[in-house]
Amino acid sequence: MPLPSNQGRFENAVRRFDEANARDPNTELVAGVARPRELVYAERLTDWVLRLQPDASEPLRLAARCQHLCRWESPRSHYPMDRAGYLKWRTELKKFHAEKSGQILREVGYGEELVGQVQALNLKKNFPADPDSRVIEDALCLVFLQFQFAELAAKTDEDKMINALRKSWAKMTEPGRAEALKLAYGPRELALVQKALSP
Repeated sequence: MPLPSNQGRFENAVRRFDEANARDPNTELVAGVARPRELVYAERLTDWVLRLQPDASEPLRLAARCQHLCRWESPRSHYPMDRAGYLKWRTELKKFHAEKSGQILREVGYGEELVGQVQALNLKKNFPADPDSRVIEDALCLVFLQFQFAELAAKTDEDKMINALRKSWAKMTEPGRAEALKLAYGPRELALVQKALSP
């Protein structure tokens, strides 16, 4: 893994991102311990990014840590509960995360060039042309499949779930897909994946 341009500054940024996400009032049980949900998410996303690309660039490693920064502050319930409301929420959410991450990065001493690179990843601005954007998209899909898929599948119509899986699969690279096929799925989830991938 290449060393950051300034190790202390990089570690400070990660610490600040983690402190912000540690304030999430929503929790998730991890090994029997309730932990702040977005902090757990940031750790999982970072783990997947580094598994997919051990020599990940500094902007990519930072973006992985702040991709969902303070997400609970902009809940889905603040928007109309229809497709248009969902799309508006998603669009504004990316901007919200990018603004939050930019603020912290500037406060710890990063210049505008790197801030812009991290924010472009937050916003998925150059996907799929930018290789880093493809890595983070793979990681996002893998976190979903490994940790969120089963719960969502249990309460979602089968056709809708299969359609969502196909959309995720279409966005993933071959290395990302290979990792997805190695995951340990329950019988119901495995059946959904098989249906989604069948011609």
